[in-house]
Amino acid sequence: MSDRTTSTAPGGTAISPVEEVTTPAAPDGPAPVPEPAPRRRPAALFAALRWTAAAFVFGALGTTVAYAVTDRDRTDIPTLATQGDGRWTYPPLARPTLPVGAQAPFTAGNRGQIHYADLEQLLLPAPEGSRPDPALAVAGKGGKSRVPVSRFLQEYAEDTRGSMAADLRDNGLRHIAARGWTMTDDGTSTRVYLLRFNSSASQLFFFGTYLRGTKDAPQRLRDVEKLSSAQDHGYEAAGVTGTDTYFYDEIAPRGPVHVRHAYITAGDTVALVVQSRKGSLPAVPFDQTVILQNQLLG
Repeated sequence: MSDRTTSTAPGGTAISPVEEVTTPAAPDGPAPVPEPAPRRRPAALFAALRWTAAAFVFGALGTTVAYAVTDRDRTDIPTLATQGDGRWTYPPLARPTLPVGAQAPFTAGNRGQIHYADLEQLLLPAPEGSRPDPALAVAGKGGKSRVPVSRFLQEYAEDTRGSMAADLRDNGLRHIAARGWTMTDDGTSTRVYLLRFNSSASQLFFFGTYLRGTKDAPQRLRDVEKLSSAQDHGYEAAGVTGTDTYFYDEIAPRGPVHVRHAYITAGDTVALVVQSRKGSLPAVPFDQTVILQNQLLG
């Protein structure tokens, strides 16, 4: 059965839609050779062509959208915006200058994981909208970053300071650098301490003896009512090879001051980051501060 359909002209003559009107040949001329009927392409071929064209169109559209996303700032895209999430504005970080011939701490040429850069260059700079901590400025002798062991120990409860002081004196501590600031808008206080030891082994011994806790912080900080528990953020390393970070948050119920702190171990150096504020202390600026300090030490 043919699948061709016909229509009827006004005069009643049936006309096929694929027939053509031709001029009759002369009576004595050769009979015209009929043209072959057009070959019908398989339906599968048409389907393949349609899908190929659709894939090309959607691929081009996807490329355009991807370019539009990557070419725009995150704050221009509502679902990816980070503006207003509580982060502070820090100055651009720069790698410290190393002495001639010295290697970075976590490279193949520095097996001892020693920081040869000046310790003050490894301190995180204060963010915009902050004022220097006057207590650390006095302890640092006229604004210098070096502070005595006694100033570092003031961050801890009094009943834990004696044994730590003796071990720091006898376990190869070289010096401590510190920087502190207070945000002018909400009063959040931040203190950062870097303790450099003679070797990475000395640092690990001190840290493992006094500061490391897998569940709760073994040393209670000043203004902490009970204790601080470890926080698993999932980004402790923050992409930095050779360092480890440990976050702690004061458990509730808290006193009038909320305290968060973190430790960073990096070769011969261990860092303490303390942040406190009256009332509730948000996690975003604290986590941001710890991650940036970690990057400088790596």
